[in-house]
Amino acid sequence: MQLTRYINTLGNDLKTRYGEKVHKLTLHGNFTCPNRDGTLGRGGCTFCNVSAFSDESQALQSIAVQLTSRASEVQHKAKKYLAYFQAYTSTYAEIEQLASLYQQATLNSNIIGLCVGTRPDCVSAEVLNLLSSYVLRGYEVWLELGLQSANDKTLKRINRGHGFGEYQSVCQKARARGIKVCTHLILGLPEESDKDYQRTLQQVINTGVDGLKLHPLHVVRGAIMEKSWQAGRLKTLSLEQYSQSVVSLIRHTPAEVIFHRISATAKTEQLLSPLWCEKRWPVQNRIGQLLHEFGGQGSAL
Repeated sequence: MQLTRYINTLGNDLKTRYGEKVHKLTLHGNFTCPNRDGTLGRGGCTFCNVSAFSDESQALQSIAVQLTSRASEVQHKAKKYLAYFQAYTSTYAEIEQLASLYQQATLNSNIIGLCVGTRPDCVSAEVLNLLSSYVLRGYEVWLELGLQSANDKTLKRINRGHGFGEYQSVCQKARARGIKVCTHLILGLPEESDKDYQRTLQQVINTGVDGLKLHPLHVVRGAIMEKSWQAGRLKTLSLEQYSQSVVSLIRHTPAEVIFHRISATAKTEQLLSPLWCEKRWPVQNRIGQLLHEFGGQGSAL
């Protein structure tokens, strides 16, 4: 199913603007998180075990080695890349360290921009100024903010360590500097329903946003949520439930917002539930079928 017929995807947007395919290269900057190291808390968000989604061995390699390795894996698909600092909180370090890491990434002539994944409460004015300096030099810069939900009660329930207000503030400041913001949202969080998802989407859109990433809630080994799931107190979404909820959100999203992702997977050996998240294509295909049937991005506005 060709999702670009129904969704404004990042891949298609980049190809249109740069005249060729652009691929994200995932990097590990050896960061940690204030919600894990004791600054805000320990154990992290209740859904979190980063090793289920990232390659921890990468952190032992230099940025140059990581880029070379990742590029070799996808060079048959693309020759231009975005350097994507994904694991943990990729702005949670001294500004000198961040400047060094971002500089190392952009020394590669095939890197056309930066994607930086982080928390809304870990983006200082210094960080925004640093990222803005790359915008001014012509780089594509995306600040990926893990929000998950706009409901402060939900954020407290999952031990997020920040509220929606922090997200709003940094989002507006980043966009004012020309930095594009991609917001991560999780569907299936405890005690949330379609009404909550729609409310979160509307609040994010009202704040102003350039891109979205949608994820189903995963239960992975080592996360705090594992105990609740094992005890039967936590249910995850079925493939059909998730697909229908995602399609509703897509149909209520303005056409100019770019979707970076509409689902996600986790490592099979660490994934507990839902098991359909082991594979990418079944849910992608079902979402495509529903969009074909009910209408694509923005059709419900």
